[in-house]
Amino acid sequence: MTNSAPTVLITGANRGIGLEFARQYLLEGWRVIAACRAPEHAQQLHQLASGCAGCLNTLALDVSVAPSIAQAAEKLDGVPIDLLLNCAGIMGGARQSLGQIDYADWARVLEVNTLGPVRVLEAFRTHLERSARRVAVTLTSAMGSIAENTSGGWVAYRTSKAALNMAMKCAALDLAARRIVCVVMHPGWVRTDMGGAQAPLSPSESVAAMRRIIGALGSADSGKFLNYDGGNHPW
Repeated sequence: MTNSAPTVLITGANRGIGLEFARQYLLEGWRVIAACRAPEHAQQLHQLASGCAGCLNTLALDVSVAPSIAQAAEKLDGVPIDLLLNCAGIMGGARQSLGQIDYADWARVLEVNTLGPVRVLEAFRTHLERSARRVAVTLTSAMGSIAENTSGGWVAYRTSKAALNMAMKCAALDLAARRIVCVVMHPGWVRTDMGGAQAPLSPSESVAAMRRIIGALGSADSGKFLNYDGGNHPW
């Protein structure tokens, strides 16, 4: 790994899509900073790290705890981040339909899925500005699309992603002068702990498709809601 290798910071890198992003970017020769709540317990990340010479570093970061994000950003002070991948997220509990909503759980989902990625982007904005690429990608969901909601339910998860979409659209406009490209991406329905065993896409298929799109992103794409295959997703 040379000093010229691009650097990606991935939240939620200990499992699912985040872990697969880490694996694939390592194979492409990137320097990977893999962030998660408890790196000491992230055995799969340690296995990835053992297969390379210092090209993967873990970072303790809980997206729901502001001081944790601030400490992580301070630890990487002065480090250029070419690509920020906000992958951390939760589905929430089963009580997400009108008449049985668990409001405490809803607040938790919003904290992780909406406020968390915005906090991360704010905290690592200057790290992005140190790089030439300056790309921030946040994973969202088709379930956050108001246009495509025809079944209802899952209020906590849906609203967290809809709010996230708006926040990142605002961020794209706010950060335009800093030349930071900011998009949200739907990864498809993926076979992970969250997506379930019936999902049609494997993590490797989803991530490979998204990486092709991410690699071609430019200033004209900032503010878009993209599908994993590169198409524009309805808001």
